[in-house]
Amino acid sequence: MGFTTFGLSDHVMEGIRAAGYTTPTPIQSLVITPVLEGRDIIGCAQTGTGKTAAFVLPMLHRLTAGNGSLTRHHHVRALVITPTRELAQQVHDAVADYGRFLTLRTASVYGGVSMDNQIKLLRRGADIVIATPGRLLDHLQRRTIDLSKVQILVLDEADRMLDMGFIIDVRRIIAAVPADRQTLLFSATMSDEINDLAAHILRNPHMVEAGEKRSPVETIVQHFYNVSQNSKMELLIHALETERMESVLVFSRTKHGADKICRRLERKGIKAIAIHSNRTQPQRQRALDGFKQGRYRVLVATDIAARGIDVDGISHVINFDIPRFAEDYIHRIGRTGRAGATGDAITFVVPDDQQHLRSIERFIGKRFPVKTYPSFTPQHQDAPPERKLPVHRSSQPKESKKTRHGRSHRKAQLFAKRKGKRGMERKMDTFSSDHGGAVQTK
Repeated sequence: MGFTTFGLSDHVMEGIRAAGYTTPTPIQSLVITPVLEGRDIIGCAQTGTGKTAAFVLPMLHRLTAGNGSLTRHHHVRALVITPTRELAQQVHDAVADYGRFLTLRTASVYGGVSMDNQIKLLRRGADIVIATPGRLLDHLQRRTIDLSKVQILVLDEADRMLDMGFIIDVRRIIAAVPADRQTLLFSATMSDEINDLAAHILRNPHMVEAGEKRSPVETIVQHFYNVSQNSKMELLIHALETERMESVLVFSRTKHGADKICRRLERKGIKAIAIHSNRTQPQRQRALDGFKQGRYRVLVATDIAARGIDVDGISHVINFDIPRFAEDYIHRIGRTGRAGATGDAITFVVPDDQQHLRSIERFIGKRFPVKTYPSFTPQHQDAPPERKLPVHRSSQPKESKKTRHGRSHRKAQLFAKRKGKRGMERKMDTFSSDHGGAVQTK
């Protein structure tokens, strides 16, 4: 079945053909028709399944139906909310790609770039706005954006927005959007909180599920390797130098760790670049572009940027630090094995990571063998913990127990006793002198 069966407009079909697509993915086949019918959607699908096009294509068609794109005034009629700047840019690029033969105006609204430039762009008018929650709220508070004419609301990666603490911001934004609208909610996982949100903002939604919710795509081969904390960097370099890894995404738990990994790789002659929330948006975009174009073999990232990384052809994902949450593991490794391609996901497991590994196994419903990396001999091992011999109290004579004053316990007792007796004698002498010698001490 091709895209021609959906009844999309000629201009949208031109954009699809220009982008080089001919056959819809399963999520696209399930979503496009009900969206064209105006139904609310709950879409649960893994990353890399073509979800963005699943809502962008019918959205473009509906906005241009009846020459809606030729109106003089460009009001915000479609709003897409995403958790990260990278994901917002990804959706923006998809709209520009598929809508290249349309006259719709699109604006991206996210942090890390000039607010003034965004205000100028919004004042010129935009039919579609793709935004992150925080920056969009800033514009709402400044009254530099009007959402009163929104017809289509899309919540992309809703579970990630919940994980990042954006759920209150999202509810505030929804309150500024007309109640009479079409709402599309997409999420890789469906928690109780997501179901509760959907129950309050969607009307008789059509539920779409592509693939198993908790299982990574079948084209990803997952590996888990034992390593000491001090040898992780050695193992990463060894893997990059000995294996055929063309385009590698490495995940670090912290921003400082990502920068440190990047510096160590550069010193070894491995082209690498880091991306995390401390980077400005232009820096993050340059890093992504350089990685896509092959100028950098390795991109080191933190979880905050995981879902915004949409790069075809990533051969390996390496979890330098195992994620604390099982959901993050799914999102990380979903950066490879996209669009039917094969990929490898490697996770380093240190002794303290067993709890997180068990959590991942419970979430996926599968046990993973933890192996030793082939042909790797670590040069630096973690120092073994100092072993203290047991002390048997029975073998320690009482005389050897020292007080903090350096005296033996028995001597300390005698000292206190004599001191107490002398103190009592002084008190009695004082009492006797005060009362005319009426009291005598023995």
